Amino acid sequence: MRIALLCGALALSSSVLALNAASANTVIGKAWLNDPTGTGNATIANIPVTAPNATFSELSPLALQAGQNLVPYTLGGWVTSEACGAFITGASNASAGLDNTFFEFTGNVTVTTGETFTFQHDDGLTLVINGLTVVNAPGPTGAVSTTGTYTGAPGTFAFTLAYGEGCLAPAVLDVNLPLSSTPEPSTWAMMALGFAALGFAGYRARKTSVSIA
Repeated sequence: MRIALLCGALALSSSVLALNAASANTVIGKAWLNDPTGTGNATIANIPVTAPNATFSELSPLALQAGQNLVPYTLGGWVTSEACGAFITGASNASAGLDNTFFEFTGNVTVTTGETFTFQHDDGLTLVINGLTVVNAPGPTGAVSTTGTYTGAPGTFAFTLAYGEGCLAPAVLDVNLPLSSTPEPSTWAMMALGFAALGFAGYRARKTSVSIA
């Protein structure tokens, strides 16, 4: 019985680590179609308050493109241009054209003071970490490289990235974000439930042994 419990604990630990690894590098994206205001000035203040036309998940580093290298200039082409990109909602809009589409990306990053971020982008974007603006290049532009520096305290913080795609193809967003490996609340909850189940199993085993004796 002890061996069985030990195997169960190891299996639980492996499952939690796998779940944490899967969630640690995930960025959640939202897309609003036909938003010329946001795409012309991609700031946090211009993130729409209405429900997005689509939500999707991506992995870091973000290396998204559409309208080049045989990737169609559509929302679906953009979302799936990364191997692990996938729709969460709004997959019915996959064939929608990408011009005048506003994007918001969110997640958590672990950063150090003075850390720099370099973006390859076409068009404008704004990156905010822990309430501090790190990259401020919100206007439409051709393909360009922009670098920003995080000046806040070190630690793990939420980030928001606003990106506006206008002025027709191509759409390019390429950046390596130091995403946090801190387990999400759901992961901690699964760990707690799993260990509670193992503890109950151990209790039942001891009770059975005593009854038999």
